[in-house]
Amino acid sequence: MNAKENSRKSFDKQAATYDTGKYGAHSRRQYNYILNKISEYNISSLLDVGCGTGEMLRLISETFPKIELRGVDISPNMLDKAKSKIGNAANLILSDSEKLPFDDNSFELVMCNDSFHHYPSPLNVLSEFHRVLKPKGILLISDYCIGFPIRQLMNIFIKYSNDGDVRIYSKKEYLKMLSDSSFRDINYEKINTTGCLITAKKWSKV
Repeated sequence: MNAKENSRKSFDKQAATYDTGKYGAHSRRQYNYILNKISEYNISSLLDVGCGTGEMLRLISETFPKIELRGVDISPNMLDKAKSKIGNAANLILSDSEKLPFDDNSFELVMCNDSFHHYPSPLNVLSEFHRVLKPKGILLISDYCIGFPIRQLMNIFIKYSNDGDVRIYSKKEYLKMLSDSSFRDINYEKINTTGCLITAKKWSKV
């Protein structure tokens, strides 16, 4: 079974308890940092990739009601939970992060919270993020920030896990992947003991 299928099965099982249980704890610790970061931008459209139960989208819709929201996730059960929670506040679609069902230059901000370490082909995902972002659009990634050697040990353990995790990335790896994917103005910030917040801008000649 590949990483994507492992992720789908794992999150389908977690959907009922993700908002209050241990599996969603790290994600929940990032919410306020993400909201504060979004407040720095004057945007009207946002895509949440790996939106899960929709809790982050719910908070965004309540805090920034004028932003048009979209969300995608690979887990049907997570999306069912999200739809029951946020109703028409966001348009939610079952989708693979490597094949986003949107036109080029669609969003002013694309974000993913605690999902990037699940992607088996991160450069393909970043290419899709870049494609659907408008020129000079903002990418926001929130994920694990764990130093060496613990990160190295976790990545060894991940190889034997069935949860769909692929890799915990270092700051250096993030900066290189984003730069190689034509993102600029990259900022990496450690926001708590195990979390980071990364922002970058889609490069544009205009």
